[in-house]
Amino acid sequence: MGLFPLAHATHPQWAVAAALVLAQLRAQLAARRGVEPGGASARAGTAEAEVPSLGLLYFTDHFSAHAQDMLDHFMAELPEVTDWAGTVGVGIAATGVEYIDEPALAVMLLDVPADQYRVFSGVAPLPAALAQASPSGFVAATALVHADPSTSDLPELLAELAQRTASGAVFGGVSSGRQGGVQLAHSSRGAMRGQGAATGVFRGGLSGVAFGAALGMVTRVTQGCTPIAPQRTITETDRHLVLTLDHQPALGVLLADLGVNLDEPQAAMARLRSTLVGLSPPSDAQAGSGPGLAAGLARRRGQLGGDVRVRHVIGLDPQREGVAVADTVAVGEGWVSCERNPEAARADLMRMCAELREDLESPEGTDAPRRVCGAVYVSCAGRGGPHFGHPHAELQWVRRALGDVPLIGWFAGGEVAGQQLYGYSGVLTVFVAPH
Repeated sequence: MGLFPLAHATHPQWAVAAALVLAQLRAQLAARRGVEPGGASARAGTAEAEVPSLGLLYFTDHFSAHAQDMLDHFMAELPEVTDWAGTVGVGIAATGVEYIDEPALAVMLLDVPADQYRVFSGVAPLPAALAQASPSGFVAATALVHADPSTSDLPELLAELAQRTASGAVFGGVSSGRQGGVQLAHSSRGAMRGQGAATGVFRGGLSGVAFGAALGMVTRVTQGCTPIAPQRTITETDRHLVLTLDHQPALGVLLADLGVNLDEPQAAMARLRSTLVGLSPPSDAQAGSGPGLAAGLARRRGQLGGDVRVRHVIGLDPQREGVAVADTVAVGEGWVSCERNPEAARADLMRMCAELREDLESPEGTDAPRRVCGAVYVSCAGRGGPHFGHPHAELQWVRRALGDVPLIGWFAGGEVAGQQLYGYSGVLTVFVAPH
């Protein structure tokens, strides 16, 4: 596996942006083959390198209406690339660069063996169980997932998809765009019988690329919030409504943690509107050892653990003294009030990058550092340079950590890692060359 070819461009006309991207890709592919752009061999006796067969295409919502045209165009211009996946975002990411609220597209060609990936969609789903591997013997170890924001029961569908992988984990995010979600998923292996002709452009549901176990991949999550109160345990609920925290009325506990009361409603509501809630699995709410302890230590250092999902407070119930949040909650889950700010986001982004760099430089069981071939970064649509103080800031921090390696991604309406749907976070996945 070599460095993944990557190209990106911005232009008001999608065809011009595509031409710029194709020119960049062809130059990189020629360099891989040792051929000058004009076609002459640069190094005598150099064997032609194969063109990767898997492409990722991400584009901003300025081009949503042209998704089918773009996919058809790239398939025609790069016939060796037989499989495609991608989605739309209000912004897209490339190495060190972000395109937010401007017409742009990016393409990465993943130099991975053809027997180590499968493009999936509603007309070409992953097997329902690992025992039902494809006839070729392919078994999904993990998957890059693109999800439509209008899909009902999305957290449950993501968990079910993760269970179809050997690792029980997926990564990716939710499409974002002013015209709704658009997904690309064209598989050279076709679709299920009875599905008719698939165009490769989808709305609704899930799609993406599943990867085999032979590929080296590492995923990390960064959160952009700071805890502002002690951790609590949810002790009584009614779906989205938290009735008690630590066996005390939830509304009273929340107001006390924030230092406000309803006798001064304007000040209280202003404080509540700026407050988010970090929810963590029941094991994290208990004292003891294991992942829960690690996540608790992270919060004591002023950070949220990777297993915490951040949600909005969406309402109060003074009669029942409850607090409603934008998620279904369960007894035993951890609860911590937090706030979102650039300083917290920057600090946790640096933490994630440092941990990832350490993992790559000192992999377990070997003294040889691992070489990154490419990366996918999915960041919240509310992050990016504007949140970090200046354009491209977030992508530049990631670039400093990884080096000048190919990176592609989009700014999402929700981020996915493991089996969780996150908010206000960044999910970074790197592909590493085999030892």
